[in-house]
Amino acid sequence: MIITNRMVKTNLSNYSNKNNKISRDLKNGKLFKIVKGLYETDPNTPNYLLAGCICGPSYISFEYALASYGLIPERVVTVTCATFKKKKKKKYNTYFGLYTYRDVPPKAYPEEILLKKENNYYYQIASAEKALCDKLYTLSPLNNYSNLEKMLFNDLRIDEEGFQELDVNKIEKLSNLYHSTNVTLLAKYMRRLKNE
Repeated sequence: MIITNRMVKTNLSNYSNKNNKISRDLKNGKLFKIVKGLYETDPNTPNYLLAGCICGPSYISFEYALASYGLIPERVVTVTCATFKKKKKKKYNTYFGLYTYRDVPPKAYPEEILLKKENNYYYQIASAEKALCDKLYTLSPLNNYSNLEKMLFNDLRIDEEGFQELDVNKIEKLSNLYHSTNVTLLAKYMRRLKNE
């Protein structure tokens, strides 16, 4: 369970030196620090369940989401998340693992985010289409279908069967929100494939 510093101190009302008690609980494995002012009581909590409380608003996207959908073959250890208006990439190295946060356009941010529940935790993750658009948004602009195919299937190693299952209508809708050469090119490329 995620608990805040204030919640911990409220539960320690009988202690005169609450900070010492918190330090002891951290040392004894009763509490596990996530970031300053936030703790987790279960050391086995999967890292992605904590991503939203570390830096928000945010949702899981980019490589971590692509891997979770089976669109890329690599096992991704770093939990990669999307934010907006943070201006620079943020990185947190915690007991539970490494987390990175980077901006996507504010207009694109709220679209195609899924709210999921696991045990007593809620977390947000991009749809497969959104995760791919987010990833392409961060890359240098591509200027033709050939370069896009190379990026998708050679560099990112996107699974071709999984790619065929992506919803072109969602990609087209998203492409209007990014103002990104790559995302626009992806939408046109996918529409062309569907029409062949």
